[in-house]
Amino acid sequence: MYCLQWLLPVLLIPKPLNPALWFNHSMFMGFYLLSFLLERKPCTICALVFLAALFLICYSCWGNCFLYHCQDAALPAAAHDPAIVGT
Repeated sequence: MYCLQWLLPVLLIPKPLNPALWFNHSMFMGFYLLSFLLERKPCTICALVFLAALFLICYSCWGNCFLYHCQDAALPAAAHDPAIVGT
């Protein structure tokens, strides 16, 4: 399970507060995971553990899923600050 040390930190990278950057963030994370899977070729167990963790995070709508934004999840309070989001 050596390869999990490179996959699990990906789940801890926070989503940007600015909604305009969510698409760029999800594309970056998707390309990172694709390139990691193609270059390092992790074992099947590590890949399944990572995909299960990713599925559980996205299914529970905790707000840190980089694939999409849950419609029921509220934006963080700082997301409405004009100094962060812009006008």
